[in-house]
Amino acid sequence: MRNLGYRKRIEIVTHDVLIFGSGLAGLRAAVEIARKGNDSINMGIISKVQLQRPHSVCAEGGSAAVLREDEGDNFDLHAWDTVKGSDFLADQDVVDLFVEACPKELLLLEHWGMPWSRSENGRIKQRPFGGHSFNRASMAADKTGFFEVQTLYDTLMRYKNFSRYDEFFVTSILTSGNEFLGLGAIDLSTGRFFILRGKAMIIATGGVGTLYGFTTYSQTVSGDGQALAYRAGFRLEDPEFIQFHPTGLVPSGILMTEACRGEGGYLKNSKGERLMAKYAPEKMELAPRDVVSRSEMTEILEGRGFRESDGLDFIHLDLTHLGADKINQTLPLIREVCMKFIGLDPIFERIPVRPVAHYSMGGIEADIRGKTAMEGVWVAGEVSCMSLHGANRLGSNSTTECLVWGGITGEEVIKYLKADPPSPDLSSNRIDAEYSRIFFDFLQKNGSENPYEIRQELRNTMDKYVGVYRTGEDLREGLKQIKEIKERFLHIYIQDKGSVYNSNLINAMETENLLDLAEGVVMAALARTESRGGHSRTDFPQRDDEKWLKHTLISYSEDGPQLDYKPVNITNWKPVERKY
Repeated sequence: MRNLGYRKRIEIVTHDVLIFGSGLAGLRAAVEIARKGNDSINMGIISKVQLQRPHSVCAEGGSAAVLREDEGDNFDLHAWDTVKGSDFLADQDVVDLFVEACPKELLLLEHWGMPWSRSENGRIKQRPFGGHSFNRASMAADKTGFFEVQTLYDTLMRYKNFSRYDEFFVTSILTSGNEFLGLGAIDLSTGRFFILRGKAMIIATGGVGTLYGFTTYSQTVSGDGQALAYRAGFRLEDPEFIQFHPTGLVPSGILMTEACRGEGGYLKNSKGERLMAKYAPEKMELAPRDVVSRSEMTEILEGRGFRESDGLDFIHLDLTHLGADKINQTLPLIREVCMKFIGLDPIFERIPVRPVAHYSMGGIEADIRGKTAMEGVWVAGEVSCMSLHGANRLGSNSTTECLVWGGITGEEVIKYLKADPPSPDLSSNRIDAEYSRIFFDFLQKNGSENPYEIRQELRNTMDKYVGVYRTGEDLREGLKQIKEIKERFLHIYIQDKGSVYNSNLINAMETENLLDLAEGVVMAALARTESRGGHSRTDFPQRDDEKWLKHTLISYSEDGPQLDYKPVNITNWKPVERKY
């Protein structure tokens, strides 16, 4: 090695299970292991941010569950809504498991102190959400994710069998063949390098939304879990299906929750018309997100939007008819955000919005219990793909998904550890090589390319070529530009050579992750010559069940993503035309 002194900065820690990510799914898994495992199971919870600050706190509108069977809702109805919403690409056995588990999870949160909003009769309040045929989005005003995270965090604090690694940036998933060994990670507050060993791991790191410039995601959400797993040999499933939420605030992209429309908000074009009357006359503003986003973009592209100087043309989200009392009671965060960020009060004025990158339906391939092909590794939440959402996710299904599979994977890890799997064996040479890769090779990069400019160009490329509407020509150009950007990335410079809170280094490593994922998204989208859910190609405008009723799989190689496919699991409902 070029500098033996670096060895003093490596710390090796061993746990039974590592939980990589501290959002809803990661916290729920930790609670499950803490409360059902025995005290001999010790967890390490690794978070890029402080444990109470994951992107999950940004979830606003609600969590779906059948809580009103006495009023006509039922599991089959929730399952049908989800399968139809997925454009028939969801695995239907996964959907069945999900809808039956949802009510149990919300009642657990209730028992742990979740401050749900209440109906006049004292029951948990549920609002309508897009694509659902019953009001089943259980709500805590418009701060549902925030309160769910706090409830899980408070519950976890009752237990002592875990160690927390706040503000740790994971650099790699360490494996040997099909065996999981541990994680390499940087403690951002000290610059020390850690090897976190574990017999098992749950990956719960969220989505890939900062692939785009106009996005609802926190800037910390850079697809790290997916990218590291991809490079470690895990397959990614259905990466081409990116959801665009219909109502991103212009110009920032901040989420204007679907609850705005659930509470009765209208979408209006520049002529003052409720535009959804043309596209989904039965569901109107409460059609599924892919339908609403395409409708808005059609209005904008055909000249019925409002012009914006920076090119972000928009339509209006109108809440003015709801009145001050309803907005202040059910949408207080929306009012606060509008007033703080654009100086607009939605009680009196319409909100400028347009479709915005919001969610990834694809993720790390896993079975119905969240188990990956790698021994000892499970996935939960948005980073995963059991294919609950297929080609399009229904609003309010995602937060409940995090709770359901957080609980399931926690339970599965307890079973796995009871079998007493062997402790991971990492050689000193492997540890040395991982440290050297980060602190000698990556940190010492001194080329001519600015990594911040690279990241911005990637986002511009995705915004321009891989949006709501796609064409083969655009996708080919986007893929070409991404490959060129990847080549330029090899020649970046890291200006900050320090160790403590080196955001320059972390930003560059995040960009490396996003570049690998972008290539996979675009290559899979180019190959899928049909329109389905969140993947809408104007050169192939029809859904093609004969050719494309199957899941995309991509595997990492030095030559780029390798594509494969597998069938959709259809148990109850054959595909039919999707109308709203």
